[in-house]
Amino acid sequence: MKHHATDAHTLVAAYALGALDDDERKDFDAHLQACEACRQEAAEFQATTARLAAAVAQPPPPAAKAQVMAAIDGVRQLPPRIPSASAAPAIGGILRRRAVPLALAASVAAAALGGVAVWQTQNGNDLEQQARQAQQRLDEVSAVLAAPDARTVHGKAVNGALTTVVSSQQRNKAVFTAGNLPAPGAGKTYQLWLDHDGTMRPAGLIQGDGTIVLSGDPADAGAVGLTLEPAGGSPQPTTAPLLLMNLPA
Repeated sequence: MKHHATDAHTLVAAYALGALDDDERKDFDAHLQACEACRQEAAEFQATTARLAAAVAQPPPPAAKAQVMAAIDGVRQLPPRIPSASAAPAIGGILRRRAVPLALAASVAAAALGGVAVWQTQNGNDLEQQARQAQQRLDEVSAVLAAPDARTVHGKAVNGALTTVVSSQQRNKAVFTAGNLPAPGAGKTYQLWLDHDGTMRPAGLIQGDGTIVLSGDPADAGAVGLTLEPAGGSPQPTTAPLLLMNLPA
């Protein structure tokens, strides 16, 4: 399968979630030394993951530690891992199977949030609903990142925000990530748009740094736009675009 230079960026989500094994992480750490874009995107994904976790995090019940300690005696220790004789895969080898660690990253994140939801059932349905919504967002983002035809482009808005769009024609979805996005100000919000032959159609709202799946149909869109709009959004852009970035082909 032919790979593009931007394919390396598809490993960033798995890296940020700690889903790469030791050898893969070592290789990707070396890649980060030479790739400023990947370093920036990794920081953005880690910040987004922290925000999602913090939004639903709750302290465990007081009895949790005692229950875990009591159960330890009944858990069988796993046998030691025996490393294979083959050499660690190069970064190119990792890219050829990038969907595997990405899918693992999604499952790790989902499992973590699912565990939080177990504790939250003791604290109210509202918190449990937040956990389900956070898990759903992670699943939607991960599905696009792990798509075999995922393509990535990077941009910079006029206000200094660093942006990334990953799109998949197979899934007919696109993911938008923003970093260093200034606060929109009171009564304002950032709104995303899909450019369909000059017609701008709403594609979602974003308040600050983070990652969202664009709403609408990106199949016939040529670009993604970002504007500053009144709180709640607008049916059409009311300000000059801060960003107009071509969707990856």
